[in-house]
Amino acid sequence: MVEIDCRGKACPQPVIMTKEALEALGERELILIVDNPSSCENVERFVRSQGCSVEVERKDQDFYLHIQKGKVCDEAKGTPKEKLKRVLVYINSHLLGVGDEKLGSILMKAFLKTLLDLEPKPFRLILINSGVRLASEGSDVLETLRNLSEQGVEILSCGTCLDFYGLKEKVKVGVISNMYEIAQSLLEADRLVRP
Repeated sequence: MVEIDCRGKACPQPVIMTKEALEALGERELILIVDNPSSCENVERFVRSQGCSVEVERKDQDFYLHIQKGKVCDEAKGTPKEKLKRVLVYINSHLLGVGDEKLGSILMKAFLKTLLDLEPKPFRLILINSGVRLASEGSDVLETLRNLSEQGVEILSCGTCLDFYGLKEKVKVGVISNMYEIAQSLLEADRLVRP
């Protein structure tokens, strides 16, 4: 059994180290140790997306992720990529368009509400830069984002951006992500929508 200590490593380093270890392993078990909830959630999401099973054990302030390569979880199976067009929505501002801020806010609210009524739904919505404000406390689109999430749209907010704006503890919908997962999502999407 391989054990990798990622304590003290900043995101996305634990995810990258996990990916490298999984590529090097056969069917063996891997234990990854992280020291914060964000890294734990990011690694857990990543390994499930790779078809691995994972169990999380908490010991004091640390998280021990017991990862078994080759055990496909139901969540990881999903629908074959060839049958679905994976649409990704990439939002890098809390405003839509350039110009008046009040108008930009109105347009973003309308855009997100419109996504609720359209098919196909995007598989993921990525929020970076000031776009992370949309999923944080005080946002006037939280209900819309919650509805999208309930309809199966994954909502990822950039952890570095949340730190920059002092919003990491104020995220109300979706998950805190990292640049590795964001870049991977962009590369795997069949279509990118950037309003």
